Amino acid sequence: MPSRATTPGDAAGAATTAARHAADWSRIAREVIGTAYPWAPAHVVTGPDDTDVTPHRLHPAFHGSLDWHSCVHMQWSLVTLLTRYAGALGEREAAAARSLLEERLTPEHVRVEVDYLRARPGFERPYGWAWAAQLAAAAHELGVRDPQAAGWASALAPLIDLVAGRVLEHLPRQAYPVRHGKHQNDAFALLLLRDAYARLGREDVVRACEEAARAWFADDGPAPTDAEPGGSDFLSPALTEALLMTAVLEPGDARRWLERVLPGLGEGRHAHLLAVPEVRDPTDGQGAHLLGLALSRAWALRTLAAWVQESPAAALRAAADEQEDAVLGDITQGDFMATHWLVSFALLADGAPGRS
Repeated sequence: MPSRATTPGDAAGAATTAARHAADWSRIAREVIGTAYPWAPAHVVTGPDDTDVTPHRLHPAFHGSLDWHSCVHMQWSLVTLLTRYAGALGEREAAAARSLLEERLTPEHVRVEVDYLRARPGFERPYGWAWAAQLAAAAHELGVRDPQAAGWASALAPLIDLVAGRVLEHLPRQAYPVRHGKHQNDAFALLLLRDAYARLGREDVVRACEEAARAWFADDGPAPTDAEPGGSDFLSPALTEALLMTAVLEPGDARRWLERVLPGLGEGRHAHLLAVPEVRDPTDGQGAHLLGLALSRAWALRTLAAWVQESPAAALRAAADEQEDAVLGDITQGDFMATHWLVSFALLADGAPGRS
């Protein structure tokens, strides 16, 4: 059994899907980031002089792609593609991706973002915080060998320091976790935050995330998976929690936790978690979440396969492949309600351990 679950910073596995589609995924990421409208600003108006929600004015670094958090994680997608698959992108597409990131991730633009978040402590908590940390960690790691990316990482540093402070302030104040399958899911946020800040060398944030994970989830009983999925979920509450706890707990404790919370996974129980979600209207923003659910399940099932015996592990890996294949076309050819964010979750699925 592994000692830790693989998280978004890892590039384990052959990752053949992303290698084949890297250029198209980069192109669609650039396209949606450059699409100013429709725009969902989630802007809390603080007074009569605070009603201008023009995208580029409000968020010079993170506008487009429908909303702030999607723009952040689609920029993470570009950095990730440049890190893992630069050769597959081709020189022209790689240059275009770099140009967009160079335009957006400037100290001046990030300073506006920092001022905005400082004035609104709850903005994008916790999902946007987690993806901002992932973007910074990815830029930092690419920047070790890439001076241009080092500049992006440097520009992002004040934002990531602010988010770190927000995490440390907020977690002790929250008595209960949010467990549903959308943006406020705390297991997903803790998983991404813990991973990103470990890579950024912030052990204080890592410890805070691990303490919250144990306090909220360590004593859970069997997961009520019969209630999944919700009609607009893009995360499986049970599988996402399992990803977090196999990352946080010691191996023996993690194995016992998984056997207690998801007994028989891959052996016929929890079978609906392995089935491709039914998406009746992929042009509806909430319905399109279920496309992302297939990809986040693929990520989780591939990762959790390392924690079970070979026969159920094979079932989990096969289900992951089926889920990914079912939505592959929507990543670049679907409605904007899908294309503005799915690349990121495809990269999570593709980077999971055991990817064939």
